[in-house]
Amino acid sequence: MDKLNTQNWNCNRDENNFIWLTLDKAGSKINSLNVEILEELLYLLQNIQTTASVAGLVIQSAKHNNFIAGADIEQFNHLETPDAALNIIQQGQSVFKVLADLPYPTVALIQGHCLGGGFELALACRYRVAIEDPKTQFGLPEVKLGIHPGWGGTVRLPRLIGGLKALELIISGRALTAPSAYKMGIVDAVVPLRQAHRAVNHFLLNRPKVRVATWVDRITNLPVIRPILGAWLERKIAMKVNRAHYPAPFAAVLNWIENDIRAEEAFAYEANSISQLMMTDTSRNLVRVFYLQEKLKNYGKIDAATFNHVHVVGAGTMGGDIAAWCALKGIRTTLQDQNVQIMAAAFARALDLFKKHLKEPHQVKAAMDRLMPDPNGYGIRNADLIIEAIVEKIDAKKALFAVLAREAKKEAIFATNTSTIPLEQLSADPKVLARLIGLHFFNPVAKMPLVEVITSDIHDSEVTQKGMAFIRTIEKLPLPVKSAPGFLVNRILMPYLLESIWLIESGIPPTAIDKAAEAFGMPMGPIELIDTIGLDVCLYGAESLRASLGGTIPQTVKTLVEAGHLGKKTNQGFYTYKNGKVIKQTIDKHYRLPEDVTDRLILSMVNSAMACLGEKIIPDRDCLDAGMIFGTGFPPFRGGLMNFVAESGEPLLLQKLNLLAQRYGERFTANSGWNVVNGS
Repeated sequence: MDKLNTQNWNCNRDENNFIWLTLDKAGSKINSLNVEILEELLYLLQNIQTTASVAGLVIQSAKHNNFIAGADIEQFNHLETPDAALNIIQQGQSVFKVLADLPYPTVALIQGHCLGGGFELALACRYRVAIEDPKTQFGLPEVKLGIHPGWGGTVRLPRLIGGLKALELIISGRALTAPSAYKMGIVDAVVPLRQAHRAVNHFLLNRPKVRVATWVDRITNLPVIRPILGAWLERKIAMKVNRAHYPAPFAAVLNWIENDIRAEEAFAYEANSISQLMMTDTSRNLVRVFYLQEKLKNYGKIDAATFNHVHVVGAGTMGGDIAAWCALKGIRTTLQDQNVQIMAAAFARALDLFKKHLKEPHQVKAAMDRLMPDPNGYGIRNADLIIEAIVEKIDAKKALFAVLAREAKKEAIFATNTSTIPLEQLSADPKVLARLIGLHFFNPVAKMPLVEVITSDIHDSEVTQKGMAFIRTIEKLPLPVKSAPGFLVNRILMPYLLESIWLIESGIPPTAIDKAAEAFGMPMGPIELIDTIGLDVCLYGAESLRASLGGTIPQTVKTLVEAGHLGKKTNQGFYTYKNGKVIKQTIDKHYRLPEDVTDRLILSMVNSAMACLGEKIIPDRDCLDAGMIFGTGFPPFRGGLMNFVAESGEPLLLQKLNLLAQRYGERFTANSGWNVVNGS
């Protein structure tokens, strides 16, 4: 067998009688594993088994920066029973077993993403050689889809590096760089690309001993140790997620506790476990979230524009952190502010960010070199994009854009980070408005993936496309939103926050309100969120929306702001803070929360969301769900706010909304958006 190719695999034999299998998934920019590709791999392996004189096997990728990104999620969308899921899982396991049982050495030559099923394929090889490349990463991110690894990952990885290290990777879903994977014992060598073939030949010709877990790591897999460590891991997981909301990490730990990973039966247990998880609402909704993320990525075509220089005006928390993020992502960035202390604080935060994300000192230095202080605004003249992030006052912003119009080059794009002000109000100059978009980042910039790209009839669609291209360039998710008061996220979130204050004014303890929201799945209760954002910021946003949309604001928030109790930043808001940690009041054990508290909170968002859809502030329901998940942390396991509406049933929610309106007033009156959305 000199050459045996399939649609997705190229098969060649070299002068050393080594077989090279190269995956090049047809019609795709990335490699992912599906039934067809696995069947082809099995066909090739079976032919190789019967071929004389084979001395070794290498599996590699023809895709740039991508070994195998994981399983093709599309194939899971139409599974209706656990048995159907089990068939796909068992197919992958059987193919990888054939690979693992080959009598001669096998090498996975890995450049780019090696994730999920791709990582599991690599684990089935005897050796793993990684190419030095920032894009070369290893991980088992299945928990982000509501499942755990199913093609041997929960068995082979604990065998290789010990149960505790393996489970921590599996339950976190985090990715490792190639050097980190080597240090952990996952890969056998990390080499520059020019040394790849030499490294492969070394392992195939010399057949060194395979890497095994240290004796300390092997101890973690002992039957007497697993229940103890497993209980500790379960407690650790429970501190972050609710088992009822996210069962997958708990299932992965249970599999390991109850099964001897040295036995072949462990693979069957893994397969049965994941096939059950794949049928859960959590998994289906998290798969939906994956596609929502891909949808936002597709809005920003990176080749639509090139950004060599970004200038940010305003070095406060938002402006400074936006500038730091741009520099982190490789863009020359100038930061303008007249306040030396604010500028110094911004650069200190930037240094912390770079140290956290960049492993090597020279990389940190290079990032700091890309971020330049520019108090006089000299960078305005050369910038491709100028981002305004100054105080949220219309007059100040208008004055700034007048200056920018005089000094910026004619092809530069202007952007504002305003969170509430419509673009049309920021300038009277049509030449400015034609180049002005909103880029509404969320705090903290480094953690929040979403950026609202505010669109308007005042500028050309090409400007919008360039804005979304910039957001993808800095590896954020662009969400196109029509220019309107509060845009999308704040328009929906503000009624939820205000309703939590109305609940306090009705006598319900803040701690009880937060617990109700967290039980629904919100990452943080609304009262603590208000304290974190700042009561003054929330009050300003509420007043801005009231000016355009009407409504009333609870007196409590005004009183606290007047007293200087602004939340976490002043150590006092609705809660007290000590050393940055919240101190919440204890709830009396006999206290019973009114049954409609959760409805009041969540339906406040739903009603506003319907208004946004009715006014076409957002392209569709999917975009609204993406905005709420990636912009507010709306519980991903629910698949989005509108997905929650669909699963609950609109008639039922309308009935509840009408009851709330009768009890608490017109803020719960169903808006006209419900009729528009339903076509009536």
